[in-house]
Amino acid sequence: MPQITVDYSGTLAAAFDRQAFALALHPLVVDIVATRPEACKTRFRRVDDFVIGDRAEGHAVLHIEIRLLHGRTDETKIRLADAVLDLIAARVEPADGVTLHASVEVPNLDAAFRKR
Repeated sequence: MPQITVDYSGTLAAAFDRQAFALALHPLVVDIVATRPEACKTRFRRVDDFVIGDRAEGHAVLHIEIRLLHGRTDETKIRLADAVLDLIAARVEPADGVTLHASVEVPNLDAAFRKR
């Protein structure tokens, strides 16, 4: 915990330094949700097929899901989501003419979540 998944448009691949982003994201998560750095696990999934509205061209999507163990308040989750959106704005610059659609979701891990 936290289990972090980043879905991003293939059109962002060249402009999105995923390693640097994760290394900036983890301390933010640690600070806001009071966890340890080694607990943060981030995976990136490139998705080449996105459609926004009635077209795919000229748009890029970046969606981050940060799944947490139960116990964090809604206020904490909102604070984390807002901070991650700020991090995206500071670190991810799409190509000229491309509109970035960024979103963050902070759900709870299922009660059956287990790890070793």
